[in-house]
Amino acid sequence: MSGSDLSAEMAACRAAHERLHRTLDRVDDLVVRQPSRLPGWTVGHVLTHLARNADSVLRRLRAAERGELVTQYEGGAAGREAEIEAGHDRPAADIVADLRAADAAVDEAFAAAAPEVWARTVLAGDVNEIPATRLVFSRWREVEVHHVDLGLGYGPAEWPDALVARWLPELLEQLPDRTDRHALTAWLLGRAEAPEVRSWG
Repeated sequence: MSGSDLSAEMAACRAAHERLHRTLDRVDDLVVRQPSRLPGWTVGHVLTHLARNADSVLRRLRAAERGELVTQYEGGAAGREAEIEAGHDRPAADIVADLRAADAAVDEAFAAAAPEVWARTVLAGDVNEIPATRLVFSRWREVEVHHVDLGLGYGPAEWPDALVARWLPELLEQLPDRTDRHALTAWLLGRAEAPEVRSWG
């Protein structure tokens, strides 16, 4: 990825944080307890997840600065789940302040990272190595998708065109492996209803 492309994605991620923070201005103790668009999760769960995801970005970037690889979440998937469960029912002011601080730390770390750090790899999850530059896009899409999941008035139609242009080709490339290929082909030819698509993960 070129330096200009990376800078553009950093700016897009920062703008996504800013849009999210405008929504946070309307979040109070009643809102954090209400259901989100994700089954079994409240708004507080989603906001806590976003904060801990930001921490996971910072954790891996700091490791890359040291020339090390660390798992995305301390304690793996179980550690991720435990942190969300431990944090989702805090007062709204605490949840919002936590997320704002985590977002600011990510934006600052992205801006300060040296070129040699971006040339290294980090872990996605526990084992899959990805370019460190991928952290920026991963955080950007995480914020945009979960902003919608909050169910607080921000919808897919408001996703930036640049996000859709960057992400849609990847999703379409994965699509044949997430559904029945024959049914998918028939649908694309206008010969059948849209097939069921397995959850993206």
